[in-house]
Amino acid sequence: MPVDPYILLLLGTVGLAALFPARGTSADVASGASKAAIAFLFFLYGARLSTREALDGLKHWRLHVTVLACTFVIFPLLGLAARGLVPVFLTHPLYQGLLFLTLVPSTIQSSIAFTSIARGNVPAAICAGSFSSLVGIVVTPLLAAVLLGGSGGGFSADSVVKIVLQLLVPFVAGQVLRRWIGGFVTRHKRMLGLVDRGSILLVVYTAFSEGMVRGIWHQVSAVRLGGLLAVEAVLLAVMLALTWYGAKALRFGREDRIAIQFAGSKKSLASGLPMASVLFGAHASLAVLPLMLFHQMQLMVCAVIAKRRARDATGGPRESAGEERAAAAA
Repeated sequence: MPVDPYILLLLGTVGLAALFPARGTSADVASGASKAAIAFLFFLYGARLSTREALDGLKHWRLHVTVLACTFVIFPLLGLAARGLVPVFLTHPLYQGLLFLTLVPSTIQSSIAFTSIARGNVPAAICAGSFSSLVGIVVTPLLAAVLLGGSGGGFSADSVVKIVLQLLVPFVAGQVLRRWIGGFVTRHKRMLGLVDRGSILLVVYTAFSEGMVRGIWHQVSAVRLGGLLAVEAVLLAVMLALTWYGAKALRFGREDRIAIQFAGSKKSLASGLPMASVLFGAHASLAVLPLMLFHQMQLMVCAVIAKRRARDATGGPRESAGEERAAAAA
């Protein structure tokens, strides 16, 4: 049952924001740096996405449509159904964060890793994650505008401009420049990955600092957090079951079902955190809390499932060392 070290860093960043929130001029500097970091993140996303790989993956369109439907149709419908849990299990702000979680695109790295461990269709998982991230840059803000309305910090024309400038323009710029910088990005993948994660930590610190200054965290109690965890556990279990048995009903093979399950049941922390910062503004700290908790939960549960799938495929106790290295590299 893995505990993602990055989640510990995120929690440490939250603690730092609680003890030493940015105020006044420091808050202005942190906010400006956070906006620049978000733009740079999406520039790197654009530079990394191989258009050729994405186009090659279109030949397996049924699988990708299934994953996209799980990510951007079934997940949001379940999020809307959870509205009935307010105010018994969830406060309204926590529900807004939960609903936003259901709108976020799927992961890439962890979906690939778990698909590899489970002996699934790894190329399909790569393409499915790439498609989801690409579609999510446009679809997630649009769904948020429709489903969250003004409660997400206001979706005015100014908000649309901010989304385009901070998310879409840098992503397109990365795609355009990929021809010249793609090799550099590939060679320095590890270093740029650290830049990615450092940028997200800055976004989290800025969001939670603003939440502390505004007193937003007084709205959350331990009982409410427990209710949120219970709701997220049910949400994850439902999606894992739907993706596995739904793919079987659609007559996908075992390897494809594995890719669909891991790509269709997961949500991206790396994409969701910057998007929440742009969409929710001062309320971003509560909006990202459900996503942070769900991220760790999905890692722990999917790790167990992936190893079980590997045993089912081989009859052995665990996956090979070569597969472990492949999954780690992914």
